[in-house]
Amino acid sequence: MDLNKEIKKLEAVHLEKPQKVFTMYLNTDPSDPDQQGGEWKIHLKNGLNNFESYLQEDGDSDEKRNYWAVKEKVEQFIEENEQNFAKSVVLFATGDETVWFAERFQMPVKTEFYWEETPVLDQLKEMQNKFPKTGIILTQKNQIKLIDAELGTLNDTQLFELDLDTEDWRQHQGPHRAQPSMGSGGAKTSKRDQFQERFEANRYRWYKSVAPKIDKLAKDYGWERFYLVGDKEELKDLQDNMNKEADDMINKNLLDHEEMHVLEEVVQ
Repeated sequence: MDLNKEIKKLEAVHLEKPQKVFTMYLNTDPSDPDQQGGEWKIHLKNGLNNFESYLQEDGDSDEKRNYWAVKEKVEQFIEENEQNFAKSVVLFATGDETVWFAERFQMPVKTEFYWEETPVLDQLKEMQNKFPKTGIILTQKNQIKLIDAELGTLNDTQLFELDLDTEDWRQHQGPHRAQPSMGSGGAKTSKRDQFQERFEANRYRWYKSVAPKIDKLAKDYGWERFYLVGDKEELKDLQDNMNKEADDMINKNLLDHEEMHVLEEVVQ
């Protein structure tokens, strides 16, 4: 999802009665002390019913019909997706379906509902400012992993592995559990030492060869912010050969960690 594009589309929405746009920010964060018993369900029910009561009194039957159409779609979306909720749901909708934006996010929001001529975008923009399109590059000797994320949500992962025989970097897309750099516990120490020596001697050249591929991916993903994570010597060699400047370099070995854990550790 290109959020910049979605926000621009939503900014252009200006409706007139009986058409209005429904805005919903719903806090579904299970780690929130106020959400321990799934209180969001009560907040959602109350939020939807409040508008219905108001429209009953208002008496505009066309607007009422539009709202009912929206309410039905919202309830259907919730029912189909509630097993996969993270920290929040952000939704914008119109009765005629010209506007429909419904996303689950890994970022918290304050629960709010609106039924107005325009979508209320302040919280969505605030989320985007806090966590724009972001890249994390993790290094661990002959393996380099890229994580593409936005609004606390993981979009994609890529893993580069150096084939020591051909000295080519092989690229794997999608979730890919990184292998230990050198064999398991049974590997002979001398073999590990040999690899270590060879890696240190060739590291700069090997990282120089993969840097353009990483730069291209950073551009394709449209990263507005990116972080380098790993051994500081490795990070320096990679950064020296990249066009894009990292926002921060973090001296930690997180390549084998689960991607969402890495996001929380590095960005939030």
